[in-house]
Amino acid sequence: MVTNNIVVLGAGVSGLTTAYLLSRDPTNSVTVVAKHMPGDYDIEYASPWAGANYSPMGEPGSNQAKWERETWQPLQEITEKYPEAGIHFQDNVIYNRTKDQQTATGKNFAALMNADPWYREVVPNFRPMPKDQLPPGIDSAQIFTSVCINTAIYLPWLLGQCRKKGTVIRRAVFKHVADAANAHHSGRKADVVVNCTGLSSRTLGGVQDETVYPGRGQIILVRNTPGTMAAMSGTDDGEEELCYMMTRAAGGGTVLGGCYQQNQWDPLPDPNLATRIMKRAIAICPQLVAPGQGIEGLDIIRHGVGLRPIRKGGPRVEAELIDRVPVVHNYGHGGFGYQASFGCAAETIKLLKETLQHQMQAKL
Repeated sequence: MVTNNIVVLGAGVSGLTTAYLLSRDPTNSVTVVAKHMPGDYDIEYASPWAGANYSPMGEPGSNQAKWERETWQPLQEITEKYPEAGIHFQDNVIYNRTKDQQTATGKNFAALMNADPWYREVVPNFRPMPKDQLPPGIDSAQIFTSVCINTAIYLPWLLGQCRKKGTVIRRAVFKHVADAANAHHSGRKADVVVNCTGLSSRTLGGVQDETVYPGRGQIILVRNTPGTMAAMSGTDDGEEELCYMMTRAAGGGTVLGGCYQQNQWDPLPDPNLATRIMKRAIAICPQLVAPGQGIEGLDIIRHGVGLRPIRKGGPRVEAELIDRVPVVHNYGHGGFGYQASFGCAAETIKLLKETLQHQMQAKL
């Protein structure tokens, strides 16, 4: 049996999902190499800071929409079959305000906020909220069954699934993507390197993709758990500020967010923004706190900042040869890395198989 030696560079949700799918094929020998691993909290490592949930944002007919469509079923299956993965089902309420349609936030999330979105055929229990149930100031709303992912459990679960199938996990830092080919645990040069380095693809030698830039997000994780998942089309506090919340599975607390500050690198939480986020959360979900209480009723676990790896033109899922090393890229997913993870990983593996086939033909 021919063995394919593969190095996956990066251990965020994109890298681990790709490695997870690769490891299920016994012809693949996979090494995951990364600077940061599940359990780390670092501004360079976006995945632990995510909410994370399934709120499709891809425009109809786009690659993003395709990848998000292909990701729902695997997430649903994991939620149903593997409670140890830290995912649970939860109703997602999307609140729309007509006045937000022309704002930056309204435009970024237009596909999600559409009253008749493409994803209504994908997610279970999609339904509009009756007009007489709409909160003040809300023009329309929809509800559907989504999932909320406890990233502190799910990322280690993915890593554990990889290890169970023989994947070797290593820490390392590389200045050039081609150098990763020498990190395979067999001691032989890898046949393919899969680049899942997210925002670091901006500075990684051989890639240096200047179209990748950060979309800063700030969250507060609280112990208050009303079991609510909700998002609003915009806020009155600024075009780059968001209002959303979700309760994580397995005691993971409730995530309150947020913002979408493009080209902003600041790793430190802004206390004034945090106050606005908490006030907005209580406004759309009063049951977060006891009657009559404001933000002082929130039991804070931590404040967090993550840098979403946005890429102009969308994620890069493509193959190329760099210094004679075959590389397949899978990076630049912005704020939808989890909800497009399986779709992007499947396409990455398709490109990887084509790359290996070309190599085989070249040898013959």
